[in-house]
Amino acid sequence: MSSATYETLKRDDHRYLWHPFTQMRVWMRDDPLIIERGEGNYLIDVSGRRYLDGVSSLWCNVHGHRKPELDRALTEQAGRIAHSTMLGLANVPAIELGRELVSIAPSGLSRVFYSDSGAEAVEVAIRMAAQYWQLTGQPGRKLFLALTESYHGDTIGSVSLGYSEQFHRHIRGLLFPAIKTDPPHVFRFYRRMAPEAAVSEALEAAARVIDEHRGELAALIIEPMMQGAAGMWSHPADYLSGIARLARDAGALVIADEVATGFGRTGAMFACEHAGLRPDLLCMGKGITGGYMPLAATLATEEIFEAFLGEANEYRAFYYGHTYTGNPLAAAVARANLGLFRDERVVERIQPQIKQLSDDLDGRFAALPNVADIRQCGMMAGIELMEDAQRRISYDSSRTVGHQVIRRARDKGVIIRPLGDVIILMPPLSIGESELKFLLDAVYDSIREVTLR
Repeated sequence: MSSATYETLKRDDHRYLWHPFTQMRVWMRDDPLIIERGEGNYLIDVSGRRYLDGVSSLWCNVHGHRKPELDRALTEQAGRIAHSTMLGLANVPAIELGRELVSIAPSGLSRVFYSDSGAEAVEVAIRMAAQYWQLTGQPGRKLFLALTESYHGDTIGSVSLGYSEQFHRHIRGLLFPAIKTDPPHVFRFYRRMAPEAAVSEALEAAARVIDEHRGELAALIIEPMMQGAAGMWSHPADYLSGIARLARDAGALVIADEVATGFGRTGAMFACEHAGLRPDLLCMGKGITGGYMPLAATLATEEIFEAFLGEANEYRAFYYGHTYTGNPLAAAVARANLGLFRDERVVERIQPQIKQLSDDLDGRFAALPNVADIRQCGMMAGIELMEDAQRRISYDSSRTVGHQVIRRARDKGVIIRPLGDVIILMPPLSIGESELKFLLDAVYDSIREVTLR
């Protein structure tokens, strides 16, 4: 592509677009990286330069770009119908996908409600839980319990559960109250404590919060095993099972937000499996279509579903939905995605790469003087950088160290995205050993170049 064409695209981007989670004044001072196409695990810009997609196009790409089976499913469905509503109608791909999702989900989940994004899947779960208690004669159960620094999306309901002062202070007055409890994060909350002791302490703290609100608690919502947008904060399986048991002992529902952790990211199809957790509601998105199409789903137990049943004049129905709910194109691609998980034995195949990632992070990355903490679960990892790792002194935010690292990595042919000064690694599950080594080498060298100069 000619430099004149690039300059036209740059001008039009700066003139017309508004990018998410982006300070546009800063953006418009820079030359944007403009992606034109993808091949396998690589993104290719308008100048033809290739970049390894180290963040799975925001945690959603599973099998790489232009996967033939997914391309074919999309094309074949487009030859039938692109969209029809699910309000008063059904469609073939959505029905068939629903059956397959129930077959792979944790036991007990039997009903599928579609939406368009992970945040909406959480919004659906919030509304289902709230209405469930209204319909079953416990209207006082309105409170939701979430983990500190949890992130559940950017709709008003999901923000209420995962509030961030940095991102959401301007809409604080629109949010409903939720209660929080600290996870057993040794680096943040339980310093110098053994991991087992931290779990015990965190569960005791959760028990106190739950007891205080015992009759008001509608549901616990939790990102199983790994709090993604918090900066990849991991917690062990026994904490997950323990806090779920506490919530259920208080009569509350358990909502698993598997939008980021689902579809193999933690080394299991769903992160709940690590703890044998059977949630009442499960939210999924991102990897559900292999990273091809916007689609999400909330799975519910039959007990919850049946509470909404009644005659038309009883008004017990779940009054929620969107134009593209159950979109046939997205559902067809999602079915093909599940077929790839099955046929290519994806979860089993990625185990060597999980070990390769773990070994490298625990080895040379952990030895870097400005690496303060490393958190990993499966193919999800966060590397936290600090000015003084020993004394836990953070870099001043004005230094934008995380951003500098990802720009260095980009120069080396790797796309990653930080969360502040936490460098996030979450490559497609299709990444091979040599590609993973290339990713890790580029990130390691970039951290060294930025922090040791």
